[in-house]
Amino acid sequence: MGVAIRTATEADRDFVVRLLDEAFQDDPVSGWVFPGAEYRRATHHRLMAAFTDIVLADGRIDLTEDGSACALWLPTPAGEHDPDDDGPAQLRDAVDPANERVELIGRLTAGIHPCDRAHEYLWMIGVSPQRQGEGLGSALIGAVLDRCDGDGVPAYLEASSARSRKLYERLGFELLGSPLDLPEGPQMFPMWREPRELRELRAAR
Repeated sequence: MGVAIRTATEADRDFVVRLLDEAFQDDPVSGWVFPGAEYRRATHHRLMAAFTDIVLADGRIDLTEDGSACALWLPTPAGEHDPDDDGPAQLRDAVDPANERVELIGRLTAGIHPCDRAHEYLWMIGVSPQRQGEGLGSALIGAVLDRCDGDGVPAYLEASSARSRKLYERLGFELLGSPLDLPEGPQMFPMWREPRELRELRAAR
C-alpha cells in the first residue's frame, strides 16, 4: 500500500494531539484512565498533548501526508528502570492532578518495559476513526520496522486491546511475558519484535 509519510514538526503539534484524542476516545485503556464519556472528552486530550510533547522532544512522530494517522516512536537505550522516577507523578500533575490513574498507568507500563537492550519503542499509533481498517497503521509501522530490520534493532510496544495485539502479531511482534492487568480494568499486552535476521535464524533452528 503506497502511503506518503513525513516526520511531524512542532508546527504539527496541535493537529497530532487532536488526531490522537479522536483516535483513542473508544480505546479500552483510555476508557479506564478517564472513565465516563463526558469526562474523557473534557480531559483525555491533555494526556495526548503530554505524550506528543515528550516524543516531539526526544523521539519522532511519523504522520501520513493526508493527516489521517500518526505513530509516536521513542528510541530507548538499554538501562535499568528507576523505580523512583517522578515522571509519572509529574505527568499526573500536568494532566489531571485528581486522577491517580494517570500516574498509575505510567508506573505500571514503566515497570514492565524491557531494559536489557536498546530498542525502538512504539509509544502509540493513532488512526482517524473514519480511516481505520484501511491498512494505514500497518503502513506507518512497517516503514520503521523495515529500518529496524536493516539496522538489527528490536522494537517494543504495549498493545491496548486484543484486536491491536493481533495486528502487531502479523507484523512480527510477540507477547513479552504476561499481559498487564490494570486494576479493575482491561489488559495491556507488552510485545517485542526481534529484527528480521534474528527471527529467521530462530525459525531455522
